[in-house]
Amino acid sequence: MAAYEFTVTVRTQYLEEQSVPDRSHYVFAYTITIRNSGTVAAQLISRHWIVVDANNNKEEVRGLGVVGHQPLLQPGEQFEYTSGTVLRTPQGSMSGTYFCVAEDGEQFNTVIPEFVLSLPRTLH
Repeated sequence: MAAYEFTVTVRTQYLEEQSVPDRSHYVFAYTITIRNSGTVAAQLISRHWIVVDANNNKEEVRGLGVVGHQPLLQPGEQFEYTSGTVLRTPQGSMSGTYFCVAEDGEQFNTVIPEFVLSLPRTLH
């Protein structure tokens, strides 16, 4: 087990009631679970997202913490939050990193694996 390691899992949801496809406005929610899978307590300090739509338009988002929090996670603890994004196409993807600092001062990045945002399939 690594000393400095967070594990990230993602669930996504298309928000049909907030979307306006005729205006190329597709709203997605994503729920992130961040788990300290290392052996040292660490704090999430900032985030860096790369959001790409189906036309390959890329947007980068940087900021402190997540949804107003900079969670300090002991080994085995987790933090979950939900946020959202708007795309101009019905499909896209997100990926990124969290910058973290361990209680002993060690700095590390946690990779947020790429995940797909897509309208659910419909049957006709």
